[in-house]
Amino acid sequence: MKTKASGNTKDVVPQKKGAKKSTTTNSKKPKRKGSLGAGRKMWSMCWKLGLIVVAIVSLYCIYLDQIIANKFEGQKWHLPAQVFSRSMALYPGAAISHNQLLSELKLLGYRKVANPRQVGEFSASKTKIDLWRRPFLHPQGQQPAQRVMIAFNTRGVSSVARLSDHRQLAVFHLEPVLLDRIITGDGEDRLFVPKAQIPQPIIDALILTEDRTFYEHYGVNPFAIVRAAMVNISAGHTVQGGSTLTQQLAKNFFLSSQRSLTRKVREALMAIIIDFRYSKDAILEAYLNEVYMGQDKARGVHGMGLASQFYFGRPIAELTLPQQAFLVAVIKGPSYYNPWRSPERAQARRDLVLRLLMDAGKLTVPQYKAAVESPLGLRKSDKPVHQKLPAFFAVVKQELNDKYGGALLKRSGIKVYTTLDPMAQKAAEKAVKDTMKRLSKNDKSLQVGMVVTDKYAGGIAAMVGDKVPGYHGYNRAVEIRRPIGSLIKPFVYATALSEGDKYNLATPLKDQPITLKNGQGKTWSPKNVDRKYSEQVPLLTAFKKSMNVPTVNLGMAIGVKNVGNTLKTAGWRDNVSQYPSMLLGAVNGSPLMVAQAYQTIADSGRYRHLSSITAVLDSDNQALPVRREERKQAISPATDYLVQYAMTQVVQSGTAARLGQAFPGVKLAGKTGTSNDSRDSWFAGFDERNVAAIWVGRDDNGKTGLYGSNGAMAVYQAFLNNRPPMSLRMAPVSGVVNGYFERTSGIAKQDDCRNVVALPALTESYQPAANCGKPLSWWQRILN
Repeated sequence: MKTKASGNTKDVVPQKKGAKKSTTTNSKKPKRKGSLGAGRKMWSMCWKLGLIVVAIVSLYCIYLDQIIANKFEGQKWHLPAQVFSRSMALYPGAAISHNQLLSELKLLGYRKVANPRQVGEFSASKTKIDLWRRPFLHPQGQQPAQRVMIAFNTRGVSSVARLSDHRQLAVFHLEPVLLDRIITGDGEDRLFVPKAQIPQPIIDALILTEDRTFYEHYGVNPFAIVRAAMVNISAGHTVQGGSTLTQQLAKNFFLSSQRSLTRKVREALMAIIIDFRYSKDAILEAYLNEVYMGQDKARGVHGMGLASQFYFGRPIAELTLPQQAFLVAVIKGPSYYNPWRSPERAQARRDLVLRLLMDAGKLTVPQYKAAVESPLGLRKSDKPVHQKLPAFFAVVKQELNDKYGGALLKRSGIKVYTTLDPMAQKAAEKAVKDTMKRLSKNDKSLQVGMVVTDKYAGGIAAMVGDKVPGYHGYNRAVEIRRPIGSLIKPFVYATALSEGDKYNLATPLKDQPITLKNGQGKTWSPKNVDRKYSEQVPLLTAFKKSMNVPTVNLGMAIGVKNVGNTLKTAGWRDNVSQYPSMLLGAVNGSPLMVAQAYQTIADSGRYRHLSSITAVLDSDNQALPVRREERKQAISPATDYLVQYAMTQVVQSGTAARLGQAFPGVKLAGKTGTSNDSRDSWFAGFDERNVAAIWVGRDDNGKTGLYGSNGAMAVYQAFLNNRPPMSLRMAPVSGVVNGYFERTSGIAKQDDCRNVVALPALTESYQPAANCGKPLSWWQRILN
């Protein structure tokens, strides 16, 4: 039987009972086929998504790899420009005393011992110092560690001998003091130290404390992560971390400290890439120089090298074992384990690190016991890590800008070697603070500016621009312009003495009232300070007593313009007035300008531009080229010798006699100066080592009631109390002879004549009379 159906209807075939049912469109078999297809589709979708994820992760890893490569293979850090002091030069004849060298070694952190056994140590007797110098980078090249014996006499250094072969050295340098690092970016400060120079106990302790499987894992340690998670869960809060050193480095280098799963994943990926790309030693070196170690005010202390200086004030190679252990201990929490605020907590953490070293067999039990019983050995908290030298650093930055351009300090790894003498700076600052505290009792508005130069090197050795030396502000050592008063007189007399056929130290000068008239009919009548006149006085007397009228008479005779030329040739940088009042110091200047001119006098009449920088090295330790300043003979050595002699008489029996009395037996040269109405007190002077120029006055140009002898000279005297002077040697120079002159007429005479005075004179013009009447008797010659 057939049924009527639509076009695709099939015949219905009757089935026997128990027979298998035929498959229809409603049977389960098509459903199984559909499930299989869905599974296949799901699988297809999953592996395609997986490929996409893998591709995305791979691309992301490639992106991270590029970031890591740029950092690791380029400039890892912006290393701040390092600013160094001068490097003390020791050589036979150097004007450096035994005590001065001891002070320098103390400042550099050398340890005094009975017998030096390693670098950074020295021993000392009364006349010798046995020194084992550290290796260091000098502008002239790398200087190796070296042990020398330095001997002294009353004049300074007598010999420097290398102990390895007893060879006498022509010159021997000490390492300079690191004055500061100029931070220009993110406030991070560091001192890069290669891994090879990191003591092995620090590396051992770091791995034991922070990452025991460092050399086994591939950047990430899953077992440590799981272990830390279980500990933290059981404790209910975070007590343990599972990050490897590589992960910590990745976080410090590239990521923020924000806690999130995304950041942890990125950190892990970067750690794996870093570990794959670079050796374990390279990773360790980066970590040791990147790790945050503390806070120095606004500066973040990063890396073991800087931390060693920050906590202990010495290079990392010279740290004791307990000090090395402390550097590792403080990594866990520099603020929490701050040794100055929480010394017991810091010491307990250090002792734990020492215990880990002992348990690992890196220390013996006796070594461990000795280490835990030792103090932390920190530097004194009041000893600055960075020198506060606002006045000097302002000059350094200006000179760098003038010579190398304003972008120099933004370059990484720059090393700037300056002329600053740390001991001279310390003495100058103390002199200013102590003296100004006393002078300011009667006038709180008094201020000061002071410049000290190195007589031999021709550089700025010290500078103070305010009565509070660390004050950042107006730099009176450089920026003021005030009348220099009688400080101009040595240049008046130098101009006259250069004409040896007309003037000598015994030449009589008129000391009578004088009135000068200019082209407009205005008159000027200079007066001596004491308002007294003595008809005529010897040139030397007029100089050492700083008499005004004889000086003006002399200056008018030799020409105001000629005096101005002498001053300009000696290094005066500003215009010099051509009016007669210039002869008494109506010339505006600063302590730096005065120091420049007096440096020329102290340096045998040779002009050298005062500088604050000796060399600049780039990140590869190559010297940057720079144009050298002009040098010239401004005053003939013979004439300059006569001026120096006259300046020693100022200290011995002239206006600065109080200074001479304070240092009996020491030959010093100096000149006092006072402007009109005692508004400005000046002093300039020098010993065998340093030239100093000092101004004391008021910013509002008010009257101070001070003279040069009781204001500025008091600062200089305090400076010499802090830095004992080296007596001037005044070696004979060619063109100068010991002459004899009649006291009243100044005429050259024989040495056996009566009423003569012995004075140095220019050889070419010294022609003593053939006879002098009745000569001295034998006993008068002995007395004479």
